[in-house]
Amino acid sequence: MAAAAAAAAAASADPAGPEPMPSYAQLVQRGWGSAVAAARGCADCGWGLARRGLAEHAHLAPAELLLLALGALGWTVLRSAATARLFRPLAKRCRLQPRDAAKMPESAWKFLFYLGTWSYSAYLLFGTDYPFFHDPPSVFYDWTPGMAVPRDIAAAYLLQGSFYGHSIYATLYMDAWRKDSVVMLVHHVVTLVLIVSSYAFRYHNVGILVLFLHDISDVQLEFTKLNVYFKSRGGSHHPLHALAADLGCLSFSLSWFWFRLYWFPLKVLYATCHCSLRSVPDIPFYFFFNALLLLLTAMNLYWFLYIVAFAAKVLTGQVRELKDVREYDAAEAPGPKPSKAEKPLRNGLVKDKRF
Repeated sequence: MAAAAAAAAAASADPAGPEPMPSYAQLVQRGWGSAVAAARGCADCGWGLARRGLAEHAHLAPAELLLLALGALGWTVLRSAATARLFRPLAKRCRLQPRDAAKMPESAWKFLFYLGTWSYSAYLLFGTDYPFFHDPPSVFYDWTPGMAVPRDIAAAYLLQGSFYGHSIYATLYMDAWRKDSVVMLVHHVVTLVLIVSSYAFRYHNVGILVLFLHDISDVQLEFTKLNVYFKSRGGSHHPLHALAADLGCLSFSLSWFWFRLYWFPLKVLYATCHCSLRSVPDIPFYFFFNALLLLLTAMNLYWFLYIVAFAAKVLTGQVRELKDVREYDAAEAPGPKPSKAEKPLRNGLVKDKRF
């Protein structure tokens, strides 16, 4: 049995070339077939297998967890300092409206972070020898339990994992509270669990692909929001920022579908649901990781419905001006209490709307 599994893994590690990206129908058919076959072939499933899997395949040192926690604390301190010393003075110097000045630091912080991490992920996928984007099944070709994580990928994991640890705290106590904040909180928790567990089980290759396909939308979202805030500053209208906001909103909507609802299922889910079992027939925690990835897909679809609803309002004339890039915020939603430094900025806040 072990020899057959090794032979299958060796055969899949040397394909004739990159496998063509499947259609949605092929994803559902092959992914479902593989999942059903894996469930039927699991003669020893249950908590006992899960405990053995954790003991045999999870590799996460206490020092690494401590570094992750310190990184999350560091992001929180850095954001507070950047907000007080850079973003708020910039909002005051540019004479933003009180409502926009209150929200600008959050968008500026996220824009800078996601721009940096997405650029680094793009470098890993297109500026190195990693073939994961063009050949997604290759993420599992050389997988072995406890394999070493390359330093460049480990650095990306540390940055992202610590940031999402910070983001859980930030969503509760630093960010403006919105209608989708509960979903956003769930998203941050799921993402953090995926990052930590995929690192521990050495599924870091597919993790880099997931991060690349998601961060680009956040870059465009925060870019659009910043231009919305800056288009009405100093008591006058700035058409260049208005144009950038409109183009950013269009680009954000298109990239959300293309990266998160087209490439993500057909590249990542196809590789994890179907191709993973060809390379590693007894791959640990197959159902756990795929369930989290499917949950992530469901949240992407949830937010995309808001994007479509907003586009429909624009096309039907219900929204004539892009006032903020997430229309579904609500003033009546409960939010965190502003700090003393934030109260002057929020006194003029009547509604906090974003796409």
